[in-house]
Amino acid sequence: MADTSQPLRRAALLASGVALLGLLTACGSESASSSGTPEPGKAARSTGAEPGGGSTTPGDTGPAVGAAPSDTAGSASASARTDGRCHTFELRASVGRVDPGAGQRNFPVVLTNTSERTCTVYGYPGAAFVDASGKQLGPDPERAPGSPRTVTLTPGKSAWSGLSFSSPQISGARTATPATLLVTPPDEREPLKVKWTAGEVPVGGNASSVSVTVLSPGTGP
Repeated sequence: MADTSQPLRRAALLASGVALLGLLTACGSESASSSGTPEPGKAARSTGAEPGGGSTTPGDTGPAVGAAPSDTAGSASASARTDGRCHTFELRASVGRVDPGAGQRNFPVVLTNTSERTCTVYGYPGAAFVDASGKQLGPDPERAPGSPRTVTLTPGKSAWSGLSFSSPQISGARTATPATLLVTPPDEREPLKVKWTAGEVPVGGNASSVSVTVLSPGTGP
């Protein structure tokens, strides 16, 4: 009788080897799919901030269709635009000739646009008399009643405000002779300096108030 145990043993060993090989192959595939290499299409996805201040949600590759655009560019262009107001460095101040009347001394204080652009002034200028050392003489002028309006100044054009006070010879107010009149354009901080050559001004006592009017187009009444 033939011995059949040897072929059966070989078949069993072969089957075991095939099973083991299959197991090793499966383990190798599992290892590759769980590695740190990203899947195609996911490398560009980010959860960080986008340029322009936006951010994406995990798994997004960019802003959703129809999303509102970032306002960063709009803010930049808004800040690049210049405002329409005339600034101190764009203006020259001067004082016109005295216009006496009814015991008053009236002077046109003129602001002229020296820039190359059109700008505007609105309201009252600031004014102050100072001595040669820069010390202010008397209180700030009062604002005469009026209706402010926007005055548009093309290059070279002017606006004026009336500076008025009672004649000290008539009012008997205490006086001083200023060296300079400081004129501050509306909404500005830096004044313009104008040499004062019109003599004494009231700085204290009765009837010593000085007033200014709203700015109007032109160089005087």
